[in-house]
Amino acid sequence: MKKHLSAKAKWLIVISVLLAGVLTVTAAMKTGGWGQKLVQTVLTPFRSASSALVRQVERYYDYVFKYESLQAENQALKAQIVAMEEDVRSADSLQRENERLQQLLGLAAEHEDYHFASAYIIAWEDSSWKSAFTIGKGTNSGIHEGLVAVTEYGQVVGLVTAAGPNWATITTVLDSALSISATVASTGYNGVVEGALATGSEGQLRMNYLPTDSVLRNNDQVLTTGSTVYPRGLIIGYITDANFDQTGVAKYALLKPAADLDDLEQIFIITEFNNS
Repeated sequence: MKKHLSAKAKWLIVISVLLAGVLTVTAAMKTGGWGQKLVQTVLTPFRSASSALVRQVERYYDYVFKYESLQAENQALKAQIVAMEEDVRSADSLQRENERLQQLLGLAAEHEDYHFASAYIIAWEDSSWKSAFTIGKGTNSGIHEGLVAVTEYGQVVGLVTAAGPNWATITTVLDSALSISATVASTGYNGVVEGALATGSEGQLRMNYLPTDSVLRNNDQVLTTGSTVYPRGLIIGYITDANFDQTGVAKYALLKPAADLDDLEQIFIITEFNNS
């Protein structure tokens, strides 16, 4: 009859074998010789693997630490760049404003009767049939309907057509709703300048009711003749082409606006003037 070992006996055998193995390895390493060489041969791959694992863990730790450090540094640099870009934009904006104000001083020196209110454009209302924008000043700053908007060079931008306490709408010279009495500076021919949006000449003005025998040259300057709304001598635009109108009795001229409406940032409202 076969005898079965108890669980306790099995554990004792396993422990005995393990102890015997440990004692054998220890003895072999102490005595040297073939035993030590055998143990070294057996353990070397494990030691190599262990060392490689340690190095890999160290590299991973360094990577994680450096990554977090670089990430924080990157965020700090980005914040610094944003701040620097904002400073540059502010400096550029101030420089442009200074240049405009210097030019305006020259215009004010030529026209001592002019009084100005400056304002920045905050929104455009362009469409295929209308050209207007909103500024961030209004009646609280002395700006009301019927006042002329110009650049720092005295170029006509448009007319204030609506105003509130802290805003105003400027309808530009391109809008067909505006009509300005004008004269060709070099010849004295008179006519009426209107926005050419409705005529299909996008981006241009049209000077109507010119005499049939008028001689018109490209780049001739067109100025305001003066009225209760528009001061005399403001620059409206420059002639680019001319032809007879549909009646064949009068001529018209196409003009390039003097004011670069696509590049406007700040405009000046003439709040007072004297045409006498």
